[in-house]
Amino acid sequence: MYKKFYRAFSQAPSGSPSSMLHMACHSHHYWPDVTLEAVQQYWQDAALLADDKWGPIFQEKIPAWQSAVARALNLPDAAQIAIAPNTHELIYRLLSALPVDEPLQILTTDGEFYSFTRQLQRLEELPNVQVTRIPKIPYATLAERFESELHSGDYQLAYASLVFFDSGVVFPELIRIAERKPAQTQFVIDGYHGFFARPIDLSTIADKAFFTAGSYKYLGAGEGMCFMSIPRHCTLRPLNTGWFAEIAELENRSGSVGYADNWLRFAGATMDYSCLYKGLAIFDLFRREGITVEKTHNYVLAAQQRFLHTMDNADHPFLNREHLIHHDLELGHGHFFTFDCHSAENAEKLQSELKTRAVLCDRRQQLLRLGFAIYHDKEETYQQVFGSY
Repeated sequence: MYKKFYRAFSQAPSGSPSSMLHMACHSHHYWPDVTLEAVQQYWQDAALLADDKWGPIFQEKIPAWQSAVARALNLPDAAQIAIAPNTHELIYRLLSALPVDEPLQILTTDGEFYSFTRQLQRLEELPNVQVTRIPKIPYATLAERFESELHSGDYQLAYASLVFFDSGVVFPELIRIAERKPAQTQFVIDGYHGFFARPIDLSTIADKAFFTAGSYKYLGAGEGMCFMSIPRHCTLRPLNTGWFAEIAELENRSGSVGYADNWLRFAGATMDYSCLYKGLAIFDLFRREGITVEKTHNYVLAAQQRFLHTMDNADHPFLNREHLIHHDLELGHGHFFTFDCHSAENAEKLQSELKTRAVLCDRRQQLLRLGFAIYHDKEETYQQVFGSY
């Protein structure tokens, strides 16, 4: 049904990597064909307009991107969506707005992505920074344990993933926890593995929480276009700030450091906007074809159920229910499955074995991840994953 939009994938020569059953789509989605023309258009615009390209980019392209993201997440104010080449840049800009000479308490989980985990470990070397990590397992009690700690401590920042990157498990009740957060706590949701995969409604927390995600994963627009939604009336003054933050006032600089009351408060500096063009082309394609997040999610849910049916009949030593990390496979899971292979050696061996059967996947230490996408055939049974088992 949707594979026709990915001819570079579906018409690849036999034996090439793209002819495989691509199950690393949670890491790098294949790009729809419309992205090629989008990149060429970006080149033409930049070559023709040179420095004048900033006008259309800031006046047309960025607002169009912000509006598309706001519609996808049910955010009330598109102008509150900041952009950057990666989410880490945005998160560090937020961290830089917190007091550096006072005690800083941060609440998070033990299941966050590498960049944030590393950054916190570095910050913990400072004498005034204290980090509390709530174990994500057992998932059934995670919401209760996280919220209890959130309200019992004096936290300046709380940070958690909507969908955990290592397992695909959805953080139960995370949006509701954000709704009830203490007023003094800046609350951040890492939504990268949820954005344009699962239906997400941020309308109730738009002015209470920050939400980060990007185009690299499930939108399929590639690296370089990430965003963070900002609560309205935010008065934080990032220490890490770039010239884009005052791009509207370059002719009227006063010598003091001011901040706009929109996304430019968290703006950085010059970046490559080819991914912006690609993302807009995909948003436009999906709008024309009626491909919504809800349809995408239902398509993947059906694919996952077919996979589970095949898996249950395969009797594979690692790809089975016992090794599958999950909490709620019906309603509470992301668009990939993760299997605990007990050791990095086992996971590497299984990944290599799958590649010999033309199945492309990825792994994180002992965890093997298998993802699902709308460019998988509607009738795909995933039998080749299990081979002769």
